[in-house]
Amino acid sequence: MPDILAMARAKSPANAECAFRIGQLIHQAGGRAFLVGGGVRDAMRGVPPVDLDMELYGLSAEQIIELLSREFTLNLVGMSFGVIKISGVDVDVSLPRRENKTGRGHRGFLITPDSELSPQDASARRDFTVNAMMWDVFSGELLDFHGGMNDLQNGILRHVSPAFVEDPLRVLRGMQFLARFNFSPAPELIELCQSMTPEGLAVERVGAEWEKLLLQGLKPSAGLDFLEQCNWLDYYPELAALNRCPQYPKWHPEGNVWRHTLHCLDAAAELRTGKREDDRIMMLAVLCHDLGKPATTVFEQDGRITSRGHEEAGADPTRAFIARLWRDAKLADQVVPLVENHLKPYSFFSQKASDKAIRRLALKVKRLDLLLAVAQSDSAGRPPTPVDMPPLEWFRHKIEELKVADAAPEPLIKGRHLIAFGMKPGRELGEMVHRCYEAQLDGEFDSPESANAYLHKLFSK
Repeated sequence: MPDILAMARAKSPANAECAFRIGQLIHQAGGRAFLVGGGVRDAMRGVPPVDLDMELYGLSAEQIIELLSREFTLNLVGMSFGVIKISGVDVDVSLPRRENKTGRGHRGFLITPDSELSPQDASARRDFTVNAMMWDVFSGELLDFHGGMNDLQNGILRHVSPAFVEDPLRVLRGMQFLARFNFSPAPELIELCQSMTPEGLAVERVGAEWEKLLLQGLKPSAGLDFLEQCNWLDYYPELAALNRCPQYPKWHPEGNVWRHTLHCLDAAAELRTGKREDDRIMMLAVLCHDLGKPATTVFEQDGRITSRGHEEAGADPTRAFIARLWRDAKLADQVVPLVENHLKPYSFFSQKASDKAIRRLALKVKRLDLLLAVAQSDSAGRPPTPVDMPPLEWFRHKIEELKVADAAPEPLIKGRHLIAFGMKPGRELGEMVHRCYEAQLDGEFDSPESANAYLHKLFSK
């Protein structure tokens, strides 16, 4: 049995020492302190936990607060829900609590702390068996009332109890867990989720689960396959349409647009950089890159299936899909240009596009490095067809050579430069700044020195 606190010390000594000291204090007062939830699950998988969640038993709330406040600064804002935060560390302490369903969605619960609740009864309120294990901080004993360790070893995601249905957010939690850990869902879990609907779910909570799928999923397709098996794909009509959209087998031997998208996402997961915003934008663009195909797909007389113009047609459904997950118009503005231009690296290669065209694409898309990742993922989504790398390498070389990989070209001529040549502030100055930027994009100058020469030539006329 692993020593979870010893593992935690390797990642966060302060968190581990805090949890150990809480365990001592509670034990000395006649109670028991357990680590619970994801930290225990991860430790049993061999992954050192960082954030530590604890549940304390055998003492009243008043006793616990009095004991802990001797040595720690406590945040008691969540005390009505039985939650105490320890200031300065990522350690949350909670009392065992009862949950009674009183309304719709994941918020429709009456939560009542109950210091007399047993560990077995308290663990039954958790979502999945792998999250319901408890580890005694003082003795190192593992309590596993629901077979979580066996499920963990066999890679099975299973619900703890029929009360699972009371919180529809758990379907999406199952989605992202399956993607992150590459587990298989228990058949009875799928059956239970099929009886649930996303009623009452807040947008921000939905987006948080999808974000974990996209940013942490080792195999995002596993989570989205689960969503389809649970009949939840129809709650995301932009994605459901992909599952009804065929593709020409010669070009797409992997199947319909949905299967293609899942392969693309798994490939994109290997291209993440660890930068949250960049990864979120790129992964969303890969997920949405073919949302325009259902509206543009036609069967040609020669038997081919084509989707001409699907890049631009994907803009509106991409915005609609993102709005279901995040109240963030800026995010859509960053993703849509990648969707609208995801074929450009290949078309530019075949056309041997000019530097001017690439600079203008950088102005439109802003992040050509992310566009390159989307294009590579798209190409990888047609197994067993290998990725067509020469166009991608050509595009990578060009955007690096032109220094436009992660930003549009910075204007070399600004208003102050024109004022130095005698122009007055006003509309004509703004128009001239724009004209000079257009000239820069066209390649007429590419350095401060050549920009200065361009201005001397311009004003000498």
